[in-house]
Amino acid sequence: MKIGILQTGHAPDELLRDRGDYDAHFQRLLDGHGFTFETYNVVDMSFPESVTQCDGWLVTGSKHGAYEDHPFIPPLEDFIREAYEARIPMVGICFGHQIIAQALGGHVEKFAGGWSVGRREYDWNGEVIALNAWHQDQVIRRPEGAKVLAANDFCENAALVYEDRIFTVQPHPEFDSTFIEGLAIHRGPGVVPENQLQEVVANLDRPVNNNQLAAKIARFFKERTVA
Repeated sequence: MKIGILQTGHAPDELLRDRGDYDAHFQRLLDGHGFTFETYNVVDMSFPESVTQCDGWLVTGSKHGAYEDHPFIPPLEDFIREAYEARIPMVGICFGHQIIAQALGGHVEKFAGGWSVGRREYDWNGEVIALNAWHQDQVIRRPEGAKVLAANDFCENAALVYEDRIFTVQPHPEFDSTFIEGLAIHRGPGVVPENQLQEVVANLDRPVNNNQLAAKIARFFKERTVA
């Protein structure tokens, strides 16, 4: 099964050499599940020719806001809606989670409650799942028909499923502790409150459930369910 990675941003220059760009993170995350991958740098206006060019689509994270004025956002929203109508399975992570919601009628904004960074725990249908987060923007109003799979006190729409068509997650199952530490060092200072950055570092050794999310993503692509 061929997965098209719609790359909507690039990793910080300081982390590219050792960890690769965002597409590399997802290829590592989903390694062993039988997928092949092709990357499209939509942030640089490099789009697939058709929604049927791959068997499934994955929309990455980004430093950009879904509501910001960037050339790639309108055609990406059109692509999302076309894939939805064609029932091509799609997964979105962080910015991907947000832009998909926005494209399908939801609302995204800079959350008044501030940032969520580092290891965070989510109630996933009664099960506690820990993942690394790095966001201030949130899906404030979900689209009609989107069902909540996971939430916590800070983020009520932390994971959504749209029938058997789309599965999206606000935190980052593709980010390991090394990369989160790099973000805290290179992207956090002066942007994220210092006490939160200190908490990120303090929690680096605590486990996260990235492999569990990888299995959910793989199952959604193959079977159209995350149950």
